[in-house]
Amino acid sequence: MRSSEIPPAESAGTCNAVQHAADLVGQRWGAAILNAALHGARRFTEYRATVTGISDKVLAQRLKDLESQGLIERTVIPSTPVQIRYALTPDGEELITLLLPIVAWVHRRTLQRA
Repeated sequence: MRSSEIPPAESAGTCNAVQHAADLVGQRWGAAILNAALHGARRFTEYRATVTGISDKVLAQRLKDLESQGLIERTVIPSTPVQIRYALTPDGEELITLLLPIVAWVHRRTLQRA
């Protein structure tokens, strides 16, 4: 994106939107959970196995948070035992896809500084 395409930084609405976006993706474990979903995690145990170091309690809370933000969709499958699956919503998929270039940027910077 060129600087001419970015709304003026002095705009209060732009500053608030930037801060909201940073808060959304900056919440601990949030981006890692979205990334796990992008790579196929569907059940709680799959997220736990993919997101190294997260506790069950925090994972459950972050999944609820992401669901309330409209980024993850929770589906209950009435079976014995009941199955609960989590998947990216279109907004969640768009967000994690937008983050991937930032991840690539971080990798490039890490290699340059090594």
